[in-house]
Amino acid sequence: MAISESAQRLKEMIKKAIEDQEITREEYEEIIHIAMEDGHVDSQERLLLVELQDMIENRMVRMVHK
Repeated sequence: MAISESAQRLKEMIKKAIEDQEITREEYEEIIHIAMEDGHVDSQERLLLVELQDMIENRMVRMVHK
């Protein structure tokens, strides 16, 4: 199955958060916006969002306020 454009954009933003080990509130909101921009969160996007949320909850990626 081909990855959607929005899922690819989500993947890149999440990859950056993992590399930085942090994510800002603005970046998090942009990720949510990307997932919702077509009015539908597909299965690929859902998996990426769950993965990001798990990393935030497990403190692998810190939510920072800048």
